[in-house]
Amino acid sequence: MLTRRIFIKQSALFSAAALTTPADLISTYRQIGLQLYTLRAEIVKDPTSVIQNVAAIGYKEVESFGYHEGKYFGMSPKAFASLLKSNGLTHPSGHYMLANLSKDWQKAIDDAAEAGQQYMVVAYLLDTERESLDDYKKIAAQFNKAAELCKTAGIQFGYHNHDFEFKEMGGGHGFDILLKETDPSLVKFELDLYWVSYSGRDPIELFKQHPGRFPLWHVKDMDNTPKNFFTEVGSGIIDFKKIFSQAQLSGMKHFFVEQDVCPGPPIDSIKKSYQYIKKNLVN
Repeated sequence: MLTRRIFIKQSALFSAAALTTPADLISTYRQIGLQLYTLRAEIVKDPTSVIQNVAAIGYKEVESFGYHEGKYFGMSPKAFASLLKSNGLTHPSGHYMLANLSKDWQKAIDDAAEAGQQYMVVAYLLDTERESLDDYKKIAAQFNKAAELCKTAGIQFGYHNHDFEFKEMGGGHGFDILLKETDPSLVKFELDLYWVSYSGRDPIELFKQHPGRFPLWHVKDMDNTPKNFFTEVGSGIIDFKKIFSQAQLSGMKHFFVEQDVCPGPPIDSIKKSYQYIKKNLVN
């Protein structure tokens, strides 16, 4: 039987839990990040100005893309890291392609470490790389091998989804194969909340089925039109408050705003998304 003291203590805990908001669950350990692909047209022309503008909005983290010949946006890993640091930004994650895994992957790892990355994420699979479920099994084996090398450098390997991984392919789905065939301790996932929703899958169900495997998220919204197109966070139909309430279950460590296509200047879209997240999700 509960003593009065234990009962009061537990009641207080339950009351506190009931008052906990989605923001409380993550605001103590997360900053708002941006996938720089949203500003892809601008950053290739003037990376310094883009980074300054991103920082001025309030973003604290960025995720890079387009690593090529040992450089990020034409800059050495050290120079890019210095640019970010001078603007109060960190670089916890970067996007890579499957081809990088078989071509100078160790150099890519070394460069990622110098650039300050904690995660190296395969961003996309070309059509020719994913024609069958057997292809996904081969890719999973590649992921495991690449992740072993990442681990030796203290970097976590990951994969970023679109919607094609959730399409039926002769009795299965590519995403399920990747989850099943990869080592959970070596390979994590960056869940794109727009694309998983677009595919008809429930991100929270994925969290429940595979707790802790989604340390990275892409936060992008879906408009309320027949096309279900991209829109600024908070302007669409995805229930981010509900999803963010399950951040701990998913294992989320970082999240990045991304908007593949913007109706006007992308800088305006990322500012609008930032303001919504700051006010409603991580305040």
